[in-house]
Amino acid sequence: MAGGAKEKTRVKGLTGLKALFHKELADHLRSRRFLILLLLIGGTGFASLYGAISGLGDVEDSNYLFLSLYTSSGNSIPSFMSFIALLGPIIGLALGFDAVNSERAGGTLNRLVAQPIYRDSIIIGKFLAGTAVIAAIIYTMGIGLGAVGVIATGVKPSGEEVWRILVFLTFTVVYVAFWLAISIWFSVVCRHAATSALASIALWVFFAIFMSLVSSIIANAVYPVGDEYHMMINSYKNYTLNLGLNRISPYYLYSEAVSTIMNPTVRSVNVVTMDQLVGAVSGYLSLGQSLLLVWPHLTGLAALMLVAFGGSYIGFMRQEIRTN
Repeated sequence: MAGGAKEKTRVKGLTGLKALFHKELADHLRSRRFLILLLLIGGTGFASLYGAISGLGDVEDSNYLFLSLYTSSGNSIPSFMSFIALLGPIIGLALGFDAVNSERAGGTLNRLVAQPIYRDSIIIGKFLAGTAVIAAIIYTMGIGLGAVGVIATGVKPSGEEVWRILVFLTFTVVYVAFWLAISIWFSVVCRHAATSALASIALWVFFAIFMSLVSSIIANAVYPVGDEYHMMINSYKNYTLNLGLNRISPYYLYSEAVSTIMNPTVRSVNVVTMDQLVGAVSGYLSLGQSLLLVWPHLTGLAALMLVAFGGSYIGFMRQEIRTN
């Protein structure tokens, strides 16, 4: 009897989660917000492709030429990789900043929790639906960019280049999903959608722009390099501390990871000393070796995403929602 009751409970929970997931997914896909995001990412993506194609002749290394469509910039237009690192969080922030507080303000949250579904299915369904939309946008944009690049240039990707691009897009989905989790958390703790949107944007701007400045100030204060003597004894420690502090930022963590994945010539993500260069053979890293370098980055991004979602989950479950 106990086993049958547990099975019914599990089925009921999955059914409620599935229904909420489909409802949230349909709401996203039918909204004008989704169309605006698609146009924004699509416009910037194809602008970066135009710049990459125009500068393709200046690429000195003919190996992995197809990856240059994603990593090269031209005509003062940043690369697609740079665009998505800076503007990708907008997708997550836009999809989640009013996920909970708008329903609370509109009175629909009361009716939603009154349904015969588990309460945690609400917050989980919102996050999974937002992540599904993010994955659809990122993979469609990335694959579409490659298809247009093949048609426009005639450059065909090798098997390893295709896998590197897929890994890059997967990193991007995890990165943007972190910002979705952050925006959902702010929508839980803030009563007004405008407040949660401003808080989410402020955090994004801090990590994308000001975190490097703060890291540099702290590193210079702890290990000063203002004169020749201090530069000689503190430069290594200063750089190491600065790098470690920068890696707290999801923006820097993501940028460093995808730069390593999309550039097979990158052989290290840490400080390289002269002793380490002795006897080193120049060449390209395989995809497996590049993944070994950035595996901690992916783990860190995934952990940050889960922590952010865990905060929104706990906050939502602890909040009092009065049903009429």
